[in-house]
Amino acid sequence: MTTSKKDLFSAAQVALAEFAGALAHPARIAIIGFLQSRGEASCGEIVAALPLAQPTVSQHLQSLNRVGLLHVRPEGARVSYSINCEALRDFCHSFQCTLGTGDAAEPANRSAQAMAEAI
Repeated sequence: MTTSKKDLFSAAQVALAEFAGALAHPARIAIIGFLQSRGEASCGEIVAALPLAQPTVSQHLQSLNRVGLLHVRPEGARVSYSINCEALRDFCHSFQCTLGTGDAAEPANRSAQAMAEAI
């Protein structure tokens, strides 16, 4: 049985890295910024607002959704996306605690361990 390099790290470390990785593309940052300004949008609305093709936007939405960064709401044939602010806050808090710059006494809504289980 082969060992993955991820097996060498804690579940919390892997979860933080996967969440950060989902944000590590300028198109995804642009999508997050657009959703922040709109509150909620369909893939088509995101495509109309950004210089990206529909398949590209869909792929980036899948990456963001896979780590729990989006709320997805089906509306018949249309799907609306919005930011999962709780997941983003939890990531920021966990990352700050990892760096030693956060207030460890401040309770996060979900721990990094819970993030790992969600992914």
